[in-house]
Amino acid sequence: MAICTQCGKPYSHARYLLGKLTCLTCGEQAAQQKKHTVVPLHKSNYIVPANKAELHGINNKGGFTR
Repeated sequence: MAICTQCGKPYSHARYLLGKLTCLTCGEQAAQQKKHTVVPLHKSNYIVPANKAELHGINNKGGFTR
């Protein structure tokens, strides 16, 4: 049995062999944390997209297309 690096409880050895260092519970908590992405615009600044629709057409020579 492998030991979780977050909570110290044992978890499945098969999960450890897949390269996971946390138990399922701790891994799920980490996956649900908010993550932010910054996207560079062509010849401009960076933006933080609010939704996936804003990502369509970014870095085309005209900026975003809607």
